[in-house]
Amino acid sequence: MRYNNHVNRKTNQSHNPILLTVEDLHVYFSIREGWLSRQRATVKAVNGVNLSLQQGDVFGLVGESGCGKTTLGRAIVGLSPVSHGQILLKGRSIVGLTGQDAHERARQVQLIFQDPYSSLHPRKTVCDLVGVGLKLHGLANGYEIDEQVLAMLKRVGFNIDHLYRYAHEFSGGQRQRISLARALILRPKLLILDEPTSALDVSVQAQILNLLKEIRQEFNLTFLFISHDLGVIRYMSNRIGVMYLGHLVETGATSDVFEHPQHPYTQVLLSSLPSIDPDTPSNRTLLEGDPPTPIDPPPGCPFAQRCPGVKPICREQAPELIHHGNSPDHFTACHFPHVD
Repeated sequence: MRYNNHVNRKTNQSHNPILLTVEDLHVYFSIREGWLSRQRATVKAVNGVNLSLQQGDVFGLVGESGCGKTTLGRAIVGLSPVSHGQILLKGRSIVGLTGQDAHERARQVQLIFQDPYSSLHPRKTVCDLVGVGLKLHGLANGYEIDEQVLAMLKRVGFNIDHLYRYAHEFSGGQRQRISLARALILRPKLLILDEPTSALDVSVQAQILNLLKEIRQEFNLTFLFISHDLGVIRYMSNRIGVMYLGHLVETGATSDVFEHPQHPYTQVLLSSLPSIDPDTPSNRTLLEGDPPTPIDPPPGCPFAQRCPGVKPICREQAPELIHHGNSPDHFTACHFPHVD
């Protein structure tokens, strides 16, 4: 994959205001059975997550399938129910909003879905797809909508010839550009990107990622970038969070986490990255067994059943996400973190 010449560097953004705060967030789903629809079990998809995003952050959220990262993103945008905890946007709660308050949240927090094929209405033209937000929020009327839509489409690489075409006439990468234009036209503060390039060809992925970098600078956006691809996360993010079984197990500056991983699960993930040097010995760590079910997660550390260095306390007491080592922004939820 070829990207623009850019190297992520640890930057001090402590002067930037906090845009998003997630406090002790739990997202549970009920499993119901029978003609009375009685509750039989509860899926604990997100289980006590805390994080904060400063204005201008690109926070990369990574973890294996089923860890809860997509559910977390959907909860922030209001598409998944919050069972407990708070989500604050600029210090104001955005949990359970209705009416005009929910409308305002939709303007400020937008979501780019993983699948560009199913996220666009097949019977709507590009003009309708991108301009629908302007109509719903009363931001433009008549020809103003067409003008603003065309300007935004040009910004993401289209022209006037594409204005009245349908989504099925475009490739996957083009559809994702349409989705991006639809989100950006409302001028949001926070953009949640849920695996935005995983369904695209490798060459197209690079184009979309470079476009996202340009857009973030131009519109002064904050990104919550959700992906299982560690290479993409490293390229895009200045901060990173690692999720496992609904928990954040490690957070920090991207360079710190990649160069000095402290949690054993993070070390396992990073050991899976391929090397371009054929002479470099493989240090890949293979985990035994499958992740525990989120329906009945075990007590103690969520990673204890698969951790190669597990101790008795790990199976009994859940570790807190606290600071370890020299980096002030590096936090790990582990009783025995690997600290250089």
